[in-house]
Amino acid sequence: MDAIAFHFDFGSPNAYLAHRVIPEVAARSGARVDYVPALLGGVFKATNNRSPMEAFAEIPAKRAYMVREMERFVARHGLREFRRNPHFPVNTLAIMRGACAAQQAGCFMPYVKTMFRGMWETGRKLDDPAVIAATLAEAGLDAAALMALAQTPAVKQALIANTEASVARGAFGSPTFFVGEEMFFGKDQLRDAEEEFLRRRGG
Repeated sequence: MDAIAFHFDFGSPNAYLAHRVIPEVAARSGARVDYVPALLGGVFKATNNRSPMEAFAEIPAKRAYMVREMERFVARHGLREFRRNPHFPVNTLAIMRGACAAQQAGCFMPYVKTMFRGMWETGRKLDDPAVIAATLAEAGLDAAALMALAQTPAVKQALIANTEASVARGAFGSPTFFVGEEMFFGKDQLRDAEEEFLRRRGG
């Protein structure tokens, strides 16, 4: 057992926060963390789930608590770059296909870091093709090649397959972690995923 699987969508602020903490987890535990792009809209549709914004629209105390809990997490880990995206919710289909394209093109982690930064640090409207292209170019990535590759049938199918496989394993939202067959949902469960990894490794 040498990996923690991280199923994510760029549209989830909690996935971004988990992404920022993952290097600490990997360094501390020795775990490899495998990033798996899974389209949150597809996960929601398949599982009859809804975003917290919708699910708790009529429960103001719950919404207020979620905001406060996020603030505590940000403070605990010193994530001062985090900003709420003024365009939220953003349709992430294009940039999630882009993630699968980046896997094929060999620039996956630079792409992931760029998109998470654009979504949750610099507040980009990342469902606008012009904004996506500019964001990629600023990061030194080949925007034209990645965006063209993202439109190919193979890449589209790769994202569908990831999403379906994620749901088949039990995922219903983002972020979701798997250690073997054990599933952990939410950024706060990353600690439990790390502990499960260490238990299985015998450390």
